[in-house]
Amino acid sequence: MPINILVVDDSAFMRRIISDMLNKDHELKVIDTSRNGKDALEKIKDLKPDVITLDVEMPIMDGLETLDIIMKSYKIPVVMLSSLTVDGAEATLKALELGAVDFITKPTSIFNMNNDNKKQELISKIKAAASAKISAVSAVSSIIENNYQKKTFYKSYEDKDFTFSNLIAIGTSTGGPKALQAIIPYIPKNINAGLVVVQHMPPGFTKSLASRLNSMSQIIVKEAEDGEKILKAHCYISPGDYHTKIIKKLNSYYIELSKDKPVSGHRPSVDVLMNSVSKLDGVNLYGVILTGMGADGAKGIKKILDNQGYTIAQDEETSIIYGMPKVAVKLGGIKKILSLNNIANHLIEKVGV
Repeated sequence: MPINILVVDDSAFMRRIISDMLNKDHELKVIDTSRNGKDALEKIKDLKPDVITLDVEMPIMDGLETLDIIMKSYKIPVVMLSSLTVDGAEATLKALELGAVDFITKPTSIFNMNNDNKKQELISKIKAAASAKISAVSAVSSIIENNYQKKTFYKSYEDKDFTFSNLIAIGTSTGGPKALQAIIPYIPKNINAGLVVVQHMPPGFTKSLASRLNSMSQIIVKEAEDGEKILKAHCYISPGDYHTKIIKKLNSYYIELSKDKPVSGHRPSVDVLMNSVSKLDGVNLYGVILTGMGADGAKGIKKILDNQGYTIAQDEETSIIYGMPKVAVKLGGIKKILSLNNIANHLIEKVGV
């Protein structure tokens, strides 16, 4: 049985391109298209598609309003189509919070939408969305809500010593922005650790992600910069399209960004980060692998464990896509498997403040 798809976009040309791209794959079938959210919602009742592609910007009813109703009433996996702008990034992150499984960016020129890379990206994300656990989206939302109720947001530091004894490397992909919201904002402002995150995302979106997490968190969250010294109670998000490594100079740890070739199709790659962390000494090493499709990070996190580090994988129940954690567990690289709502607390217990 093919995966039945409803394509929603206000551009007739874009609806045609996306439909043609998807229909060329024998596992996919576009069963209808809609020109706006209102039209889409009327069709969803009868068509009951397996996956919906949804444009963010549309007249009459935009993508965010439509998505909110889809998640509350139908719980159908949605892949967003976003523009490569600051506003587009903000709207996309909001869509991921509302429950979209993933997104792809529209190229600057609409005619570039039909290139092979964009086609493969869309097809793979549609297939992943079809297998995504939508029940986990609601579960993660509850975790985030409960965490927020227990904390206040302020960044006043009594401790001016920014040295730390623990380094935490986190890797994630599909479902990651939402999963990170259930961990990073729950970390106390004086945690005895520096944190570095690789989230598979294009350039521009990682900056918006860092800014959004920072506004919710007690620790400082920012996009990583080349040559930057890692500080205690700071979280660094790897910038889109750059690999991130951690290197040691004297007794301090620094970010090193590079445009080296993609690893397993990814730049940034979780494996690149984890491999670099596994080689460090003078600090306790922690690796965390969260929801995401594929296997990126599995080999790297095993190296952290092999170097006397401590490793955690998100469990299947709370993972929107149980791919990356599953492979890491299979390879024997994981010390502890935890539900998403327990990861922050477990890290705090292990590293202290």
